Amino acid sequence: MLSNLTKPMKYLRQFSAFAIVTSVCLAASSLMAAEAKTYQVTGPVIEITATTITVDKNGEKHQIARDKSTKGPSNIKIGDKVTVYYRMMATEVEVKTAPKNN
Repeated sequence: MLSNLTKPMKYLRQFSAFAIVTSVCLAASSLMAAEAKTYQVTGPVIEITATTITVDKNGEKHQIARDKSTKGPSNIKIGDKVTVYYRMMATEVEVKTAPKNN
């Protein structure tokens, strides 16, 4: 009689392990889907401060915010050719209502 009970328990353990692995995979994929797209700009540095780096790309100035968590060398200077990788992030969202038709 005991052997008849061990078979369903074995399947229950296998199903539980499968459910846990599936849950972890789904959670990881949903976190990855939430990532914002990464962009890049390459060109000479035309201005650099503690909080920004400005790069000239074909005559267009790209000023990008940076902070202490930004990776890269600390000795960047004006004229250095760099590639800056960045993500766009909203700082505020304002809802505009559509005009009412009379």
